Amino acid sequence: METKNSSPRLSTILKIVVALAVILAIWLVVVLVNRSFNEALSPLRQTNQELSTQVANFLHPTPTILPDPVTIIDQVQALARLETIRYTVEKVITAEIDHGVLDPLLGDKLLFVAHGYVIAGIDMSKIDSSDLQLQDGVLNVRLPQAEILVATLDNDKSYVYSRDTGFLTRPDPNLETQARQVAESEIRKAALDDGILNLASTNAQTYLGWFFQSLGYKQVHFVPATP
Repeated sequence: METKNSSPRLSTILKIVVALAVILAIWLVVVLVNRSFNEALSPLRQTNQELSTQVANFLHPTPTILPDPVTIIDQVQALARLETIRYTVEKVITAEIDHGVLDPLLGDKLLFVAHGYVIAGIDMSKIDSSDLQLQDGVLNVRLPQAEILVATLDNDKSYVYSRDTGFLTRPDPNLETQARQVAESEIRKAALDDGILNLASTNAQTYLGWFFQSLGYKQVHFVPATP
């Protein structure tokens, strides 16, 4: 009886082992085929990636900027400027080449967002010994008029916000340059309209008052220079 019962059990176990062996063999074959397929496609994928990179570089080339190796220094000048105030200004400039009804075909228009700064102060080199007079313990100082020392754009923050060009024309390369020039002028004008020179003069008097007092002059009186 035990022999009869054990025979079917061994047969069943043998079938299971054979099935597992077949499954394992199939899995190994699939793994090997997949690996071989990937290895075969690897050069093709690499070539495709390199081709895509070359096409992208062709369509969007990196700009090459080569400074002229020759440098010419025209003038060296010593400066004695006292900067007393700085304005940071933002201005939106619209520049366009107007062709009227033909604008959709020939027009060129851009919107330029300008960021810049204006620095004002006085030029200390304009002060000589006659501008400093001591009378009855009071130091009288004739200060030069405050002036704009720097008015320029911040190129890192200034940018063309939008540009519309007609179908039958190309963007005018000078239009952005002109917009930048106008923006710089407008930034200077905005600072002047806001009273930057008055504040520069006031700050200069405050600073120089502390300076002269530290030298021992207890009373300092500032006299504005004649325009």
